Amino acid sequence: MLKITILGLWHLGSVTAACLARHHHVTGLDFDEPVLAGLRAGRAPLHEPGLDELIAAGLARGQLAFSGDAAVAAQADVLWVCYDTPVDADDHSDVDWVLSRLGRVLPALRPGTVVLLSSQLPVGTCAQLATCHPTLHFACSPENLRLGQAIEAFEKPARIIVGISSAPARPALEKMLAPLGAPLVWMRPESAEMVKHALNSFLALSVAYINEIATLCEIVGADAQEVAAGLKSDPRIGPRAYLGPGGPFAGGTLARDVVTLTKLGSAQKLPLALIPAIKESNDRHRGWAFHKLQSALAGIKQPVVAVLGLAYTPNTSALRRSAAVELCRQLMQAGIQVQAHDPLIRTADAEHRDLPLAASATAALRDAHAVVICTEWPEFLAYPWPALLASMTRPVVVDANRFVEKAVAPAPGLVYLTVGRP
Repeated sequence: MLKITILGLWHLGSVTAACLARHHHVTGLDFDEPVLAGLRAGRAPLHEPGLDELIAAGLARGQLAFSGDAAVAAQADVLWVCYDTPVDADDHSDVDWVLSRLGRVLPALRPGTVVLLSSQLPVGTCAQLATCHPTLHFACSPENLRLGQAIEAFEKPARIIVGISSAPARPALEKMLAPLGAPLVWMRPESAEMVKHALNSFLALSVAYINEIATLCEIVGADAQEVAAGLKSDPRIGPRAYLGPGGPFAGGTLARDVVTLTKLGSAQKLPLALIPAIKESNDRHRGWAFHKLQSALAGIKQPVVAVLGLAYTPNTSALRRSAAVELCRQLMQAGIQVQAHDPLIRTADAEHRDLPLAASATAALRDAHAVVICTEWPEFLAYPWPALLASMTRPVVVDANRFVEKAVAPAPGLVYLTVGRP
């Protein structure tokens, strides 16, 4: 059984540590004491279904431990770097933040230790680190987690990308990853690093593309959802294509890699046209809900808008870079009263204390002039929509992704606004 040290214990790291502890001895390493205290008590740093229970089980078996001392990495066969790379408001990654913490650990490693990078770092990072630390073996495996579905994504991957430059790194990585049962796709580190940039940028391109098509559909009388179905029926595109007209991509993950590739092209004096345009298109689309509400509320004195869902995605408590939070603040800056509700967000942290939280959906919709469906929590589908809409001043529903369309359809006098439909 291998000894693995996981460096960085926010979302990516805590999920990786807890899942891997089913198969190996794992020590989670972080320098944030409040995070460590919670993990030692079996509490993940943010909500992820099943994660608290998985952490507690690993601790109980004695195969999972947590430490703030870099010296624990001296016993590791593999140091797996799993920091969630910070992103600023302009989608620029704070790479130095990750590398500075990694730099505190590398001197403690034994020669020959494998250092596997899964934090989102620019292409070329492995090569740079290998030059500075020639006794260590650096490798890259792009992370593949999804907030709210992270455990399943980790334990049932379709494939695992692994980039290595030295053959001695391969046996330890094969042994570590074998229990996951997925094919290992081997390549050079630079290719593995580029895979993550390219994959996220391709997904971002798909989202931006279909939303531009949707904008045209709204004008010409077509239905973008029907158009998307037509595209997916073509075998050259396929049914699982990332083509769902609706809200913009948010949260920083996709945008981060679009910006990374744009910066790479600029640094190499290579003119790129398509990749920079992805973010430009998405940024324009980020105003869709706000503009629809402005039109719907025109002429109303002291308008009130209910916002349902604040978290970045369902089944998580993450608010950072949430499109819903951004919309709330846009509305409040425009003088519109907001009544927001999220099933998991009961109290706001220091960064989000400006958000006016309602205790329930009933309280949020009462006397509102419009309601916006943001985070697609499954429980929203079971709400008593006829009664909720009847409690509003006007039954206006803004639902970019058509999430509650069938549930609200019977309401009399309903004004239903969605992306890609006239």
